[in-house]
Amino acid sequence: MIAIIDYDAGNVKSVEKAVAYLGSKAELTDDPEIIRKADGVILPGVGAFGDAMKSLRSRNLPEVIREVTAAGKPFLGICLGMQLLFQDSEESPGVEGLGICKGHILRIPSDGVRKVPQIGWNSLAYPNPGKLFTGVPEGSYVYFVHSYYLKADDPAIVTATTTYGPVLDVSVQQGNVFATQFHPEKSSAMGLKMLENFLHIAEGEGK
Repeated sequence: MIAIIDYDAGNVKSVEKAVAYLGSKAELTDDPEIIRKADGVILPGVGAFGDAMKSLRSRNLPEVIREVTAAGKPFLGICLGMQLLFQDSEESPGVEGLGICKGHILRIPSDGVRKVPQIGWNSLAYPNPGKLFTGVPEGSYVYFVHSYYLKADDPAIVTATTTYGPVLDVSVQQGNVFATQFHPEKSSAMGLKMLENFLHIAEGEGK
């Protein structure tokens, strides 16, 4: 079973439908015990960094997330769910993120040419091999909706980048922790392949 953390931060239903389409059982939940018992955990999210952290804290979920990631449970952050795994964000000064991975969330610079937020399809480059991208060719297009991006402290954890003005870190893998800035559940066949790869990891290694 895959636990999809439901903390009033959007896009949980689309993730649930994608997981079900791929043949796995998913449960939308904010129950710490269900999260602990799951084979794998997905943290989706859209919206503001500070509001999302407040919502997680109100449910006592930061401690649970840190616990299950430290225990080696396969974990996938999506969009805002990726940003929350890091230390802080320019969107919400003074708000601490989960701090599971080291890095900072910065605003995409606007130069009058690029639109911010980035909304739409962009291609991926792979600076480091990542398990999520097995069977997904470099250069594949995925769907983004974001105004802020990750700058990871350690380039070794960055498994995918995209170019939108600067080169943006858009996917990471740190042991059992995976994350994508883009939405795999909205990225057609290649995005579903990434989710399928995560489900195989969770169902094979998460028990």
